[in-house]
Amino acid sequence: MAPMRTDNRKKNRLTAMVLFTVAGGMVGLAFAAVPLYKLFCQVTGFGGTPKIAAQPPAAAPSDRTITVRFDANANPALPWRFLPEKTQVTVRAGEPALAFYRATNLSDAPLTGTATFNVTPFKAGEYFSKIDCFCFTEQHLAAGEEVAMGVRFFVDPGIFTDPNTQDVTTITLSYTFFPAAGGDGKEGEKPQQAKASAPAPAPVPVAGSPVKG
Repeated sequence: MAPMRTDNRKKNRLTAMVLFTVAGGMVGLAFAAVPLYKLFCQVTGFGGTPKIAAQPPAAAPSDRTITVRFDANANPALPWRFLPEKTQVTVRAGEPALAFYRATNLSDAPLTGTATFNVTPFKAGEYFSKIDCFCFTEQHLAAGEEVAMGVRFFVDPGIFTDPNTQDVTTITLSYTFFPAAGGDGKEGEKPQQAKASAPAPAPVPVAGSPVKG
């Protein structure tokens, strides 16, 4: 009977090793799925994620216009005041536009924030593209500092010919700032949700606020 018990132990150890390997692989795939999903959203505009473009369309802008509204939020864990300079603009489809948001660090310590974003209605994400944006990198504000941060974007004229989106007349671009990794003011990792081929418009210190070093 001893050899049989030994064989059973070997089988049990082998089974445990296989299960452990499978479980580890599933965990690894789960972590890998996050950046892959974000990349998928950026490329396709799925889930209201604006696409990232190196440059505006080569074709001439359309004569048709669309209204873009701007929404701004700051997570309670990040003591910043964050507002759009204009609540909305009307743009020609295919023509690049530049909009600014304004952020103020209300605390007495330097803080680093990172912005998440999306557009609504979600189906418009496929046709809303950013060329440059402050959200491509983390933003570091000194205590009491106020800056203007730009986003350069365009709406693809195809939005008017797609049966699924031709009824869209208004798009809302929303941002929410969260504390970055190392939110005590140290630079954390840059967000993986977006990368630009060109530098985003540099934050501009607002008169009367501390100047960034």
